[in-house]
Amino acid sequence: MIATAEKLSVGRGKKVQDFVPDDGQKDEILKVCLGRTGNLRAPTARVGKRVYVGFNEEMYRELTK
Repeated sequence: MIATAEKLSVGRGKKVQDFVPDDGQKDEILKVCLGRTGNLRAPTARVGKRVYVGFNEEMYRELTK
């Protein structure tokens, strides 16, 4: 899912990190996207060609505009 996204936003508390999956940051992306169990952090949503991982209120509020 992440590899086919044009943009990836990862919410962790009050911080949001944005990535472009094809720019060679695979290890860093996996580090912030995977939880302790090795699964994608929840919630995870795909909207068009963008993927949202984790929770940040501002990040999801952006979707309702």
